[in-house]
Amino acid sequence: MTKVFPSPDALAEAVGTHIGTGDWTTVDQQRIDLFAEATGDHQWIHVDPERAATGPFGTTIAHGFLTLSLLPVLVKQVYRTEGVGMAVNYGLNKVRFMHPVRVGSKVRASVDLVSVEEVPAGRQVVSRVTVEIDGVDKPACVAETVTRLYG
Repeated sequence: MTKVFPSPDALAEAVGTHIGTGDWTTVDQQRIDLFAEATGDHQWIHVDPERAATGPFGTTIAHGFLTLSLLPVLVKQVYRTEGVGMAVNYGLNKVRFMHPVRVGSKVRASVDLVSVEEVPAGRQVVSRVTVEIDGVDKPACVAETVTRLYG
């Protein structure tokens, strides 16, 4: 269930807490292929199931940047803040890809709120997002995201 903060002030009160964990999302070959097409990264470990079956992962895997690009949809399942006219991706402080996401895997986001600070005309939110893989102890990705919220 998505946690709803009624305002940026309410979100700021949650700094230092675990906000929640989202629902599972399946990473299928079609998504991987579309990402390869969009980025031009057609490395065989991503797009050639036959060759990848004999490779180091035993199947195709999602691009690390595909996993990272899923953060907006995965985090949206965890929380949202009302009273915000626009949210802008401001960047990342740190990203680590810790385990490959094999085709057919289910992933979800777990979010910890690091900070909320005032910036001109808005708030800057830093969150630690852990992308978990169903049935795997190690996360796929851990990223510290920076988002700007504007009225």
